[in-house]
Amino acid sequence: MIFRQLFEAESSTYTYLFGCTQTGQAVLLDPVLETMERDLRVLQALGLRLVYTLETHIHADHVTSAYKLKSVAGSQMAGPAMDQLPCTDFGVVEGQPFRVGTLTFSPLFTPGHTDTHHSYLLTESDSQRVFTGDALLIDGCGRTDFQNGDAATLYRSIQDKLFSLPDETLIYPAHDYQHRHVSSVAQEKERNPRLAGKSVKEFQDIMAGLNLAYPKKIDYAVPANRQCGECPTELPEHVRRLCDPSPQG
Repeated sequence: MIFRQLFEAESSTYTYLFGCTQTGQAVLLDPVLETMERDLRVLQALGLRLVYTLETHIHADHVTSAYKLKSVAGSQMAGPAMDQLPCTDFGVVEGQPFRVGTLTFSPLFTPGHTDTHHSYLLTESDSQRVFTGDALLIDGCGRTDFQNGDAATLYRSIQDKLFSLPDETLIYPAHDYQHRHVSSVAQEKERNPRLAGKSVKEFQDIMAGLNLAYPKKIDYAVPANRQCGECPTELPEHVRRLCDPSPQG
């Protein structure tokens, strides 16, 4: 497998590239509109053909490049079937593997940050990596105060689904704000300040006291992402230019 962790600085988003060495097929997980050209350059340099973009959830902090990549690269769009988005080509469901070439992603339903959030477990030889989206971050977790988020639900998702994976499973989040790249199940169980040794009530109290700012892009990012990145017309001009389906916007 070819694997790259790519970063978008404004929203501190990690996009993950997976390539099948046998077929040359590739997947981009949680791609960001502003870094589409970079992602295409990386794919070309690696000799890979993008066949799918894959989402963990409907993002509020950035617009996905899935729609534009479909126009430019001919890739299909995949994401949680629960979202029931007409634009999605393939709906992922827990218990049903998502396969591209020799790559097999096992979807894990991990609600709480949003009500349809999914993580993806990827097993290669004797190692496992789980891509946790906004559910579980390094020394943190996703917020639960919008998009039908719920702290108790997120606590159960992390404890029952993610922390039940083998301790050596590597954790790759969708964001990090301190330039960290990877963690592990063992590390997060031992030292995550919001979760380690915390009861569900303690976790709920922590989440209720965060007092986070209103996401600056949510009012247009969520509607756009409900269309897989095909942006609504009532947007600032610079955003609409990015959404244009032509290669350069």
